[in-house]
Amino acid sequence: MVTVGIIGAGRIGKVHTTSICNIVKNATIKTIADPFMNEETAEWAKSMGVTHTTKDYKEILADPEIDAVLICSSTNTHSPISVEAIKAGKHVFCEKPIDHDIDKIKEVIDALKDSKVKYQVGFNRRFDHNFEAVKNAVVAGKIGEPHIIKVTSRDPEPPSAEYAAVSGGMFLDMTIHDFDMVRFLAGCDAEEIYVQSAVLVDPAIGEAGDVDTAVITIKMENGAIAVIDNSRKAVYGYDQRAEVFGSKGMVATANDTESSAVLSTADGVTGEKPLYFFLERYMQSFAKEVNCFIDAIEHNTDTPLGVLDGLKPVLMGIAAKKSVEEHRPVKISEITM
Repeated sequence: MVTVGIIGAGRIGKVHTTSICNIVKNATIKTIADPFMNEETAEWAKSMGVTHTTKDYKEILADPEIDAVLICSSTNTHSPISVEAIKAGKHVFCEKPIDHDIDKIKEVIDALKDSKVKYQVGFNRRFDHNFEAVKNAVVAGKIGEPHIIKVTSRDPEPPSAEYAAVSGGMFLDMTIHDFDMVRFLAGCDAEEIYVQSAVLVDPAIGEAGDVDTAVITIKMENGAIAVIDNSRKAVYGYDQRAEVFGSKGMVATANDTESSAVLSTADGVTGEKPLYFFLERYMQSFAKEVNCFIDAIEHNTDTPLGVLDGLKPVLMGIAAKKSVEEHRPVKISEITM
């Protein structure tokens, strides 16, 4: 049994607490820390079976009974807390992104050198049953050599303009998952990125310096071409699809729905809309990624997504922003550490 501490009791912290308490078998939560810890959150933690809460995450790092930490706090704290936790000898699961600043990610990489600490980055979509099935078909050679990879990712509603102004922008907040998915399905890194983008959903997002609609083309190292399309607002729900077309065929996945029932009447043929948002769509994948993290600790194996897997989508996100600003294709090699 691995004893863990949760740092950050916001939305994603609650997701991981819920999955560990209800689904992950070989882990137990001793402490949840959040600088804004209040009576309501503390009572919620107790209802989940976690009796110890605190406002100071350093209590978790100093506790010899805690083997690992899950960093679920605000993005600007991910890299510094990662470094502190590594130095404290705690295994680390860090929510994406590690940081928006490449130099700060490098500090985490340096801290991990000569360390026995396990480090995993939270790109949960790799653990989704649909995307795993697509990946497995590619790895098994069923579609031959990948030629075209398509990823569609559209949120059901846009974030506030205030959030857009501090999130790092769509490419480092939302599309970062899709950059990781392209790497996952291609089995290699990206070479070059070109973006066409617009503000079509909410003018306030544009006023905050961000975009809300984009089509991104990517040249991959294995020669495949990837296409990502993003929108901050799909009125029908959370649109999450992927396709890999290759020399021998194609594999694709559709959206998850409440049911596969299709109603056929004189008025038309209708089915369910996609599940509404990420909590409904990806809860099982959140549990599975933590299970893999715990397994790596217990069996002393590599985590499925290490610190470099956290770095590379950030490089892609920065390249995408540069492509928008300079209206040209940007090579990943231009984004240096």
